Amino acid sequence: MDNLEQIVTSALADFAACGDPPSLENAKAKYLGKSGALTDLLKGLGKLGAADRPAAGALINQAKERLEAALNARREQLAQARLDAQLAAEALDVTLPGRGRGLGGLHPVMRTWERVEQIFRSIGFEVADGPEIETDWYNFTALNNPENHPARSMQDTFYIDDRDAAGLPLLLRTHTSPMQVRYARMHQPPIKVIAPGRTYRVDSDATHSPMFHQVEGLWIAENISFADLKGVYADFLKKFFERDDIVVRFRPSFFPFTEPSAEIDMAFGDAGEKTTWLEISGSGQVHPTVIRNYGLDPERYIGFAFGSGLERLAMLRYGIDDLRLFFEGDLRFLKQFN
Repeated sequence: MDNLEQIVTSALADFAACGDPPSLENAKAKYLGKSGALTDLLKGLGKLGAADRPAAGALINQAKERLEAALNARREQLAQARLDAQLAAEALDVTLPGRGRGLGGLHPVMRTWERVEQIFRSIGFEVADGPEIETDWYNFTALNNPENHPARSMQDTFYIDDRDAAGLPLLLRTHTSPMQVRYARMHQPPIKVIAPGRTYRVDSDATHSPMFHQVEGLWIAENISFADLKGVYADFLKKFFERDDIVVRFRPSFFPFTEPSAEIDMAFGDAGEKTTWLEISGSGQVHPTVIRNYGLDPERYIGFAFGSGLERLAMLRYGIDDLRLFFEGDLRFLKQFN
């Protein structure tokens, strides 16, 4: 018992000298552990006489309480010191200007989509939207493209397991042309409509993608000729590219849903250079069979249709040479348009 005060003094000094939690726990074990100095005194109480034991026990317990209080205080000091050091290392200067949230922008294809809609709305066309999962009938048969027709070979692609209520096969639409039939069956002539949207075909290279965007145009009335098609589309290209010197040619072609049919080409090349022609759209007078599938009389109504790829229009307008850039999500590319 004579060295009790010496143990307490030594323990308090060791606690104060500890610079981190592990060393403090080691110091605790030295004095308060199972084999600690203070614990040994408690174990030695049994050797004292009965008269001396209570007083000695009280003194040891008081010493133990002092050491535990000092231990807890030092623990708090070390924890606070660690927190202060962490805060200092991760200091935040609240006087600095805040970090602004990045602003999004329209994808160049969507910019093209909106521009096409704006131009055609300005000349009286409506805008229609329809399902991307189509029936075989709307996607092919209604457009004079019956089963086993050779023109289907490039488009008979993404079918799904389900069928519609009539048991007809379902597929991801290969063009927005089914909206011709859907819209015409719900409206009376004159019909002036475009149908932009996503389409799907098994195709993938620098100029083609399995998913792409297309805009379909349709004008049906009692006296709409091929001359109207040429005028409307040539005027659209001039407005879209904001140039009056656009040169367009209509080259004979074949599509099951139009007769006669034509590819629309646009000329490229400065004066004095060899002209380069680039296909930009398919078009033609709507086939009488298709008009019947509209629910209309082909002897009374006539009109034209065209289909253009929005990616191709965007590539020509913005000078983009690789279609894959539209789908890679590279912000360095996309930021150029916003």
